[in-house]
Amino acid sequence: MVFRFLLATLLCLLALPTRAEIAIQHERSSLQLTPELSQGGGGRNVAETDTSTTLTFTRDPAEEVQDELPRLPTIDLTTAPDDLWQRMRNGFGMPDLHGHLVADRQAWYLNRPDLLKRVFARSGKYLYHIIGELEKRGMPTELALLPIVESSFNPLAYSRARALGMWQFIPSTGKNYNLKRDAWLDQRRDIIASTSAALEYLQNIYEMHGDWHLALASYNWGEHAVARAVNKNKAKGLPTDYSSLTMPGETRYYVPKLQAIKNIVAQPELFGFKLDPIVNTPYFGTVDVDSDLDISLAAKLAETPVEEFIALNPAFHRPMMPGDNASPIVVPADKVAIFRANLERYAAEDKPLSSWETHILKPGETLDGVAARYDISPVKLKQLNGITKRIKVGPGFNLLVPGKGAQAAADDVAGKLPQAMPDVPKATPGKRGKVGKGGKPVGKAADKTGKKIKEVKGKRRTTIIKKSTAKSAAVKAKSKTPTAPKKKQH
Repeated sequence: MVFRFLLATLLCLLALPTRAEIAIQHERSSLQLTPELSQGGGGRNVAETDTSTTLTFTRDPAEEVQDELPRLPTIDLTTAPDDLWQRMRNGFGMPDLHGHLVADRQAWYLNRPDLLKRVFARSGKYLYHIIGELEKRGMPTELALLPIVESSFNPLAYSRARALGMWQFIPSTGKNYNLKRDAWLDQRRDIIASTSAALEYLQNIYEMHGDWHLALASYNWGEHAVARAVNKNKAKGLPTDYSSLTMPGETRYYVPKLQAIKNIVAQPELFGFKLDPIVNTPYFGTVDVDSDLDISLAAKLAETPVEEFIALNPAFHRPMMPGDNASPIVVPADKVAIFRANLERYAAEDKPLSSWETHILKPGETLDGVAARYDISPVKLKQLNGITKRIKVGPGFNLLVPGKGAQAAADDVAGKLPQAMPDVPKATPGKRGKVGKGGKPVGKAADKTGKKIKEVKGKRRTTIIKKSTAKSAAVKAKSKTPTAPKKKQH
């Protein structure tokens, strides 16, 4: 019995290596030892073994994993994309804002696809220049969409708060950023000058707050108002990000509007919106002319319709562009060479570039009298000089009047030129809201959730006009019974 037990044990021990080899071959993977290690240590300790000894892991090539992981999408920034929208997407750099206000504005825009298409089509004239200026400054390119929120890319847009142009500058801020205003032009409407001023302003308020969302709130509400709101939250130990601040309703919806448009531009197919491509080439070029030049003649020299020419040169509100103005003439990019050639040929023929004269209004003179003298209707005279009911006309006022051969030029531009904007807004009756950035109305204040906001559509109101002291005193004297003090307007 003992002998049989010993024999069975010996046979089992001899069979173990074979089973191990079978298992390893079945797994098709093994640890193979180098010859030095397979021959044994020769009685040496592990510490004394050769340091060149290595362990090699091998696998049957037939069982190698052949499927590759999906590649991450890459952007080739060395090659300019053909589509200007893609170029803009490549430069997106602002942190995204999330929340129900973004979803609300997103739905609002998507429910108006025709409006979006018109605004995007209008933006095609200006986006290439704006994106290029943003890239030069290292700024996020989604800021090029801000004129959609401000003016729907309309360079002639004018608000009741006297904000003007594509970037909606009020007079005081425009003056701070050297936007010229005179009898001939208003650079708040100038495509190139206003874009440069807007981006400089955005840079300054970003450096002030260190946050793009707060910078945008400052652009709408005023940097000092935002700073006060931030300090107020700090004093209470509350967060100071955009979503946590208490601000007016218009400002509360301001950044969500931009974020909603950015989302649509980023992934239009996700929202079922067809975003027509814009060729990534300049839409316009500039030409410096040091002589007075009629707008109608300039349009003809550029072989461009008058309406298109005015859309590219909206700063001028008179039918003549003075040669000493601060703004270059803007023409379509494919018409720059044509314009220069036609201008040289026209000047070589010794033809006048302007057929207009300046008439200084004298004491006792009226617009009707001046119009009759120059054989032009009073209505057309006012149109050509951008005169409205808000503009005070008196002695010393410079009027542009037609000279010889100017009647045809007057007909070309009459009613098409933008109006000169007055310095003082016209008072209107009714309740008026608070005033934000240099006179920009901000409406009723809203909490951080955006609730109880009536001005969600960004409806602008005029500035507060106080009653005169004499009238107030008269009303007070007339009253026989004391009344409770009125609450402050908010």
